[in-house]
This record gives sequence, C-alpha cells and structure tokens, in this order.
Amino acid sequence: MSDAAADATGASAGAASARRARGGGGAARRAARTAVSVETARYITRNIPDFEVLNAEALEIIETNAETVLAEIGVNFVDNPQALERWRAAGAEVTGERVRIPRGLARQLCATAPSTFTQAARNPARNVEIGGRNLVLAPVYGPPFVRSAGGGRRYATMEDFRNFVKLGYMSKWLHHSGGTVCEPTDVAVNKRHLDMLLAHMTLSDKPFMGSVTEPERATDSVEMAKLLFGADFVDANAVMTSLININSPLTFDATMMGALEVYARAGQACIVSPFIVGGAMAPTTVAGTLTQVLAEVLAGVAYSQLVRPGAPVIMGAFVTSIDMNSGAPTFGTPEAALITYGAGQLARRLGLPYRSGGAFCGSKLPDAQAAYETANSLNMALLAGVNFMLHACGWLEGGLVASFEKFVMDADQLGALHHLARGVDMSDNGQAMDAIREVGPGGHYLGCAHTQANFKDAFWRTELLDYKPYETWDEEGGRDTQALAEARVNRMLADYQQPQLDPGIAEALKDYVARRKAAEPDAFG
Repeated sequence: MSDAAADATGASAGAASARRARGGGGAARRAARTAVSVETARYITRNIPDFEVLNAEALEIIETNAETVLAEIGVNFVDNPQALERWRAAGAEVTGERVRIPRGLARQLCATAPSTFTQAARNPARNVEIGGRNLVLAPVYGPPFVRSAGGGRRYATMEDFRNFVKLGYMSKWLHHSGGTVCEPTDVAVNKRHLDMLLAHMTLSDKPFMGSVTEPERATDSVEMAKLLFGADFVDANAVMTSLININSPLTFDATMMGALEVYARAGQACIVSPFIVGGAMAPTTVAGTLTQVLAEVLAGVAYSQLVRPGAPVIMGAFVTSIDMNSGAPTFGTPEAALITYGAGQLARRLGLPYRSGGAFCGSKLPDAQAAYETANSLNMALLAGVNFMLHACGWLEGGLVASFEKFVMDADQLGALHHLARGVDMSDNGQAMDAIREVGPGGHYLGCAHTQANFKDAFWRTELLDYKPYETWDEEGGRDTQALAEARVNRMLADYQQPQLDPGIAEALKDYVARRKAAEPDAFG
C-alpha cells in the first residue's frame, strides 16, 4: 500500500471513528437494519368493531334450530362406549350410537368452558391469550405436499417440517408455531408426531399444538409437554391448543374424541371444529350450514365439559363452499364469508373463543388467484372476530400444499392485519393538530416536527413487496413476488438461530422420542 493510500485509509478510519463517537452514524443504522431479528409481535387485540350479518331474530332462529337438531335428529358418537355412557349419565337419550340431547342441556354444559384462556409458551414473553378481543395467528396445518420455487410440488419431508418451524419462529407477525405445518411422509405414520413435537419444542419458543391422530399420540404430546414445562406447570396451565375435527355431518369418531378426552383430562385446550364443505358436508344455504355448525359445536364442546368441567375449548368453524362443476372446494367466496361472520356472532353469544379463517386459496401457485382469495379470507377473519386463526400463512391448493414462498408472503401480510386492528388513534398525537398548524396552507408535511416524531412507525411497512422505482427493479432482475419470496425464505433460514433451551430438558425430550420410537415397529399405512 502506498503512503498516500495509507494516509487516506487512516483518515477514513479516523472519520468513521469520529462518526461512531457522535452516536453511530450511517454504519450503525445500516447494521441495525441488517441485524438478525426474532422479534414477535404481541397477539392482536382489536380496537375495531366486529362485522355482524345476523340480526337478533336470525340468531334466535338458528339457535332454536340447532337445539332441534340435537334433540330430534341427534349426533353419532362412533366406536366410543365410554362417551355414550357419559351422555346417558348426563341425561341424553342414547340409542345405539345415536345421542339425542334434550333442549338446553348442551348449552348448559358449555357454560363451564372459559371464555378466555392463556396458552403458555416456553418463552413466557410469547404467551398468548385466546378469546375476548384477541386474535392469535398460527400457520398452515396438515398438507401432505410442499411446494417451493426451486423444487416444485412434492411430498413433504421432516426436513421441510423443521424449516417451516424455523420460518414460523423467525416471522414477526406470527404468534404461534402451529401443529402439523406439513405432514412429513418420510417418517413412519406412528412415529412422525414425536419428531414434529420435538421440532416445535426445540426449534421455536412460541406456543404449539399437540398431536390428535390417535389418543396415544395425544398422550405422548402431554408427556413431552411435561418434560418441557414441568409436570406441575402442565397440570395447572394450558400449554397446547389442539385441533379436534368433527366428521360432519353430525358424527364424532373415536379417534378425535379419544384425543379430546386426553387433552380435556389434562386441562389442555382443544378446538372443536366442524369440517364444512357447503353442499357436501352441510346444506347449500348459509342459515342451514350455521345451524349444523352450531349443533355440532354444542355437542362437541359439551362433551369436553363432561370429561372435565372447565377444560379450555375453542368453537371452530372451518367453512368452504364447493364448485358444483368439479366438486373441488372453493375459497374466498361470499358464502363462506357470511357463514364465518355469522358463526362469530354465535360463538360470542355462547361465550366461547372462536377459531376460523386463514390464508385460504384454491390456487396451485402463489399467483394472483392465491392473492385475491387469501386477501378476502384474511380480512374476513379479522372482521369476523376470530380469536385463533389456523392456516394464517402457507396454505396453497385447497390445503393440500404448504408453500414456502406463500408462507412468507402471507406472514408479511399479517402485519397489515395488526395495523388495521389498531383502529383510529384519537389521542392528541393522532389528531395531529400541531402538524396541521405548523404546515398550514400550501406546505408539506415531510419535514414537520410531527412527521419526524412519527415516521418510523406511522405506517405498516412490508418486508417483502417491491416499491422501488422501475429502473432499480429492472436492474435487480425484474423479480416478481414469488422470486422475492424465494429470496426471503433463503435469507430467513440462513439467519435462523435456535432459541436457547436447558440442555437437560433437550436431552430428556430426545431420550423420550428415542424410547417411544424403539418401542414399536414402523408403520407407514
């Protein structure tokens, strides 16, 4: 290096040192912008009203009709003699596997379920409160396939599952790690739940869901939770919220009810959720579907309270319509929206937290169809008063596919829901009269004191979408949203840092998984 170059280098270093001494300068600001962040926003608390589509008369008609369904038609509890005995002892009429519930009985039993509850995370700062005016966001659940821009559509693997858990942990606007974010088909059916639970418990410190595919897998979930949190803590707190689907119409199978029994006995939360495809699993009309949804929920929630009064439970409503030409489910439709809004009103009248909505779409790719349908579905759920939103990011192809690119696209848009839910700030700062006085006629607000004080957090800002000038966008390769999302997925996974966990707890969890896997042969059927 020449003397002149050395002098220049020394001068540059001295100038940089002086800038740092004055408070950091541009380098510090750039470092702050590029630092790895695992910030998680607090769950949403709505400061906007719920959107209601049913008047008092309509609500009363639907509630009366649901009681008629339970009392006169009844529901089936299949292959579950213990459930039939519980219902008989509670005063229901049991004929074979058919349970007819007298008017008012199911609602009376539901009254012991809490209207709100806290689900604890292993990081207490990430606990979530489910119910009331709150909205908790969780990722896609259940797809057997995954899609990525580089790998296309394929069966999911355990490595895919772990990567989704990492993305969920790194996503600011996502409050919950979820459950079966995808179904890893490279691990035996009877053992994959152990690996999935281990991933949620060790790769993230957000709340998570338990397994429901067999009662003994629910038991594994509870036992592993006791290793993670401590047995006494699990006995006294909800640490899992798990999905119990009803086989609509009006059928409760032994597998799902067996899992519900395990969780209810342990004081863990369940989502009791009819699985409705209008025209196939329920009537084609909004009022008819709402009647069936309410009847099924009343029976399912009431049963959880027969197992353990006070067990936390969420009223679920997964609703879509059907394309009468192809038979495929459709998403983002006005009929599904009306049912979702109406079910929210029924849940609030029942005094239960409400699960519905998601980033629903029927598209095969994260394209315009996916964006339209997803935007309709997300905004609908926010306005419907949903308290727990499963499938909030990553859903593709009617739920058959978990998409890496769509996961981060949706997760970015969840930030817009947070900001919309804040409502209108009517504080002195929100009214901005000082700014209006300072600028006056014909001026601009870019440099005024109010703008300088508020610009950092005045507006929601995407971390994905492109708002650059055309020339810059073109120079950077003219990337569409999927390409931007692919780059973000890669960056987030590269930046991922595993949250700390006590080594003794981590070892105990791994040992439990190893022992349970060794106890029985693999089953892939």
